[in-house]
Amino acid sequence: MNRYPVWKYAIILVALLVGAIYTLPNFFGEAPAVQVSSGKATVKVDAGTQARVEQALAAAGIKPELVALDGASIKVRVDSTDTQLKAKDAIQKALVPDPNDPPYVVALNLLSGSPKWLSALRAAPMYLGLDLRGGVHFMLQVDMQAALSKKAESLAGDLRSMLREKNIRHGGINRNGQSIEMRFRDTQTLEATKAVLADQFADLQEVDAPDGSEYKLTATIKPEAARRIQDQALKQNMVTLHNRINELGVAEPVIQQQGLDRIVVQLPGVQDTAKAKDILGRTATLEVRMVDESSDARAAEMGAGPVPFGTEKFLERGGQPVVVKKQVILTGDNLTDAQPGFDNQTQEAAVHLTLDAKGARIFKDITRENVGKRMAIVLFEKGKGEVVTAPVIRSEIGGGRVQISGRMSTSEANDTALLLRAGSLAAPMEIIEELTIGPTLGADNITKGFHSVAWGFAAICAFMAVYYMLFGLFSGVALAVNLLLLVAVLSMLQATLTLPGMAAMALALGMAIDSNVLINERVREELRNGSSPQAAINAGYDRAWGTIFDSNITTLIAGLALLAFGSGPVRGFAVVHCIGILTSMFSAVFFSRGLVNLWYGRKKKLKTVSIGTVWRPDADHAITKAE
Repeated sequence: MNRYPVWKYAIILVALLVGAIYTLPNFFGEAPAVQVSSGKATVKVDAGTQARVEQALAAAGIKPELVALDGASIKVRVDSTDTQLKAKDAIQKALVPDPNDPPYVVALNLLSGSPKWLSALRAAPMYLGLDLRGGVHFMLQVDMQAALSKKAESLAGDLRSMLREKNIRHGGINRNGQSIEMRFRDTQTLEATKAVLADQFADLQEVDAPDGSEYKLTATIKPEAARRIQDQALKQNMVTLHNRINELGVAEPVIQQQGLDRIVVQLPGVQDTAKAKDILGRTATLEVRMVDESSDARAAEMGAGPVPFGTEKFLERGGQPVVVKKQVILTGDNLTDAQPGFDNQTQEAAVHLTLDAKGARIFKDITRENVGKRMAIVLFEKGKGEVVTAPVIRSEIGGGRVQISGRMSTSEANDTALLLRAGSLAAPMEIIEELTIGPTLGADNITKGFHSVAWGFAAICAFMAVYYMLFGLFSGVALAVNLLLLVAVLSMLQATLTLPGMAAMALALGMAIDSNVLINERVREELRNGSSPQAAINAGYDRAWGTIFDSNITTLIAGLALLAFGSGPVRGFAVVHCIGILTSMFSAVFFSRGLVNLWYGRKKKLKTVSIGTVWRPDADHAITKAE
């Protein structure tokens, strides 16, 4: 009746073993570290960079605990904060000879202190939020008026092209703030332009009025279109920031919208505010220009003459100079997608670009007129340009799909596609609030949170042991298993733990013990009704399960609602809350019954169980069922 088959105990043992392994990394804490990442979109961090870092540390007499190439960054773990600062200075001196043009970003960080055997099993600690780990917090204000002005400039350019195609003559098209002003000599041309606006430019509304001997037409962006443009600008800025921060390997960054025109950025573990600002400033602008093929330009590339008027000299990724014309053909705003691939004819690595309608039209005209000439894709970061690639135009390219190929490896094609996809900011931003939380304050928060969970756990276990005796001890062990599994699942999911999450963990303990209280009271009720101990245990668990399931499901629904509609700290609370409910159902019912079956199930003639005082309604006194 109260015996578990071997496979159920096997499940329990496997769950305990997995829980212990994936919980263990959280006890090793975090060690000070230095993180080396690319400071330019065209600079790669690889094994060669790692060798230079190791040489710099050895020359400075620093023995790191770990030097590892992790994705797109190198992480150096050391034993103290003093060594951390010395290591940063040594690496900075070796990798960044010119502080005004840094090819690498060298920043202070924190890394897990887990031993190698745990890392080999991919057992890693939970990510800690800003309030527990320390780091930097920024609030950025997006200049929405600049976004609207930029859109108005784009619409003015599209309008010029469209009127040229329709052969509609005008007296000039100028942008005045967020308005587009056009002048016409007669009413027929004015009406024709209105028809074009109504048919092709649904986002614009126009007002016309006589202006001397001419007619003046003023087009402005409709209010609903302006709101959509502002919303798109905010989303594009968030995506761009996320792409750039991800390239730098910051663990679990928080980038979220706040209000209509603000973005909150949190970088846990980053202690260097100046470097954090540098990360946020790493937004690239893409421009497509023609390469100057003249003899003067060739001489300038060889260093034998000055750069011709109307051109600029940039360096390619390999370090070779290229002279390009100042006239910008296309910008990153016209690019909708960039994916790595292969040339169908030569099977060499290539990058496939997708342009918007305006970009496709311009690109078709340019490529038709410049077959056999080179076109340069220039990436600007912090005002400095670098040529990503300068392919030869082989034929006219229409349809908005462009292929870049030639002298490119597969990895270079992937890198180039990533750079082109990253894009630029849709609108400028400025930091209006910044906050640095040191690791000391974070450690103090961890200590307080740990004490709250530990004391709550101890108080619950003590009460259960006094009130339910041996069954109370079983409940306490089940509660410990619940906590173990909860931490293990959060670690396996690499969830971010914050102070609200620790509050949810303490709450999960209180809710988890409810299931055991229901079971214990149900067993007592069966004993009061005269059932035998074995029958009372069996009926107690079976009949309490329905109530436990219903109560946990309703609580889980509330947690899922918080998860779906909440944000920030609310979502952190909801994640721990929902996982805690699921682990509590396993530990309180499945695991605790396994303990009870293991203790009492082997006894065929069981007369008493240790479950505290059982009150009989038909007796004048209480009967204590205890061993």
